[in-house]
Amino acid sequence: MKIEKFKVGGMHCKSCEMLIKDSLEDLGVKDISFINNEITITFDESKISLETIKKVIEKEGYKVE
Repeated sequence: MKIEKFKVGGMHCKSCEMLIKDSLEDLGVKDISFINNEITITFDESKISLETIKKVIEKEGYKVE
C-alpha cells in the first residue's frame, strides 16, 4: 500500500469531500481523509495509479495541486 498527500482546490463542504470519496472508493482506494483542502489517500499501486486518482478528482471538477 502507498500513502500520498496533496492539495485539492475547489472543495467547499462535506458534500465535496463525499463526492471525491465515493468516486475514489469505487476504484479501490482504501483510505481517504480530508484536512483543510488536503487529501491523504492510501491505495494499492498494483490496482490504481496516482495519476488515475488525480484524473478522477479533476473529472469531478476539482483542481489537484
